[in-house]
Amino acid sequence: MDIFQEIISGNISQDSIIRTVDMHTGGEPTRIIVGGYPPLGGSTLLEKRTYARKELDHIRKRLMREPRGHKEMYGAILVQETERTRAGEADIGVLFCHNEGYSTMCGHATIALGRFLVDTADTSVFPNRKQVPFDEAEGKCTVRLHAPCGVVEITVPSIRDGDRVRSNPDREVRFMSVRSFAAAIDAVVDIPNELRWMELVKAGRHTVKFDLAYGGAFYAIVQEKALGFERLRDGEVDMKRLDEATAALKKVVAGKRELFEGHGLEAELRYLYGVIVVDEGEGERGLGGLDAGRLGVCFFADQQIDRSPTGSGVSARVALARAKGLLAEGERVRFDSPLSARRGGEAGAFIGGWAGADRVRVEGRAFYTGACAFVVEDGFAREGFVL
Repeated sequence: MDIFQEIISGNISQDSIIRTVDMHTGGEPTRIIVGGYPPLGGSTLLEKRTYARKELDHIRKRLMREPRGHKEMYGAILVQETERTRAGEADIGVLFCHNEGYSTMCGHATIALGRFLVDTADTSVFPNRKQVPFDEAEGKCTVRLHAPCGVVEITVPSIRDGDRVRSNPDREVRFMSVRSFAAAIDAVVDIPNELRWMELVKAGRHTVKFDLAYGGAFYAIVQEKALGFERLRDGEVDMKRLDEATAALKKVVAGKRELFEGHGLEAELRYLYGVIVVDEGEGERGLGGLDAGRLGVCFFADQQIDRSPTGSGVSARVALARAKGLLAEGERVRFDSPLSARRGGEAGAFIGGWAGADRVRVEGRAFYTGACAFVVEDGFAREGFVL
């Protein structure tokens, strides 16, 4: 037997093989686990999330960390049955994971999962696949994904290919957010001396103004100049310096527990997930339209830098603009990451718009990058490492 066949069969491993399909959305990876992950204990999705954290976290570390992954890897654990699938309100569940643990929502992964869940024919992976409706006249499938923050409806452009329906990679996948809202506008925090970064010290300031918004997860949204930086759009900001500043701001804002209370969310959702640094003018001059994309850099989890414009972050930013009266009904806005901004938004940008009833529509494209069979031999790096 060839070594390739030995690996994918699991004959070379002391542990069960983990099979994944890897994708990216705007450059941000999604590693979708399709085989080898043990059953999750618990009845509800949040209970299963707790079980994964307590009992199976070594698998997350194994797949997210080096040498099988890297600090910026992102994953999706499919959950075939949840309380919402049993009630007929969702087609499948998911747990999102990253370098720190498990998140409540992820827009870029939702876009990738939309394509994958339409394309897969494996009913052990997606038992309800045959129940997904295909609108042939409009060329789309609709998948209801149960994420920890709630049910997200994904519209996937699709085509008939013989006796199967497949996703259409040439058109944007769209999802409808869970309830999205501004939690705090023009909030100000004092940065202790021991946490102040060089740019804030040079500016002679001790405070930072920011907004807090929710799009399935909480984000602190802060303008570059509020942190003491200039020319984010020109690519002249040192990401290592911005990393230090956002980590300090996150630590301070996360400690303001009162900001996350009173929004009708379960306790597991009331925490600061990320900090999004935006270019000058966002929140003051409106968001613009499709031609002049709004640039943002998102640091989430353990200071992971999102290569995409951040789907749940776009939901939060649109909700914030709506709360400030800066976004018209039906207006669609292009959001750029540093990667998409370099290419004029032609690849990797997301489109966001207010859908009414506290919901946001987010559009983007995802692409397959490979299929993997991960094994573990006795010895070094069984659970991976971060250098």
